[in-house]
Amino acid sequence: MRDRADEFRAADCIVLGASFDTPADNKTFDEAQNFGFALLSDVDRLVGEAYEVVRSSDDQYQSIPLRISYLIDPGGIIRNSYLVTDVAAHAEHVLRDLVTLHKAS
Repeated sequence: MRDRADEFRAADCIVLGASFDTPADNKTFDEAQNFGFALLSDVDRLVGEAYEVVRSSDDQYQSIPLRISYLIDPGGIIRNSYLVTDVAAHAEHVLRDLVTLHKAS
């Protein structure tokens, strides 16, 4: 998504990231990866619980949220969710659905 940021902005889409890391860790990540989007810190995992990205306690990666993206319309309604399994193709899927959403409204 970072590499297609201009297309998301052109589609009037706000991209937010969230992690369970501290704000300082998120800042370090943003600077190292040139993330370019707001990165929210959810250290208490309340948002993660609400969006069902918290892994089970027996998962070896329990400290890392599931990679799920949500397409939320201007009214706050979740229009689609994406379990990110193919990072390279993910942005294209979201952009395509965004175009469809704009055409429908």
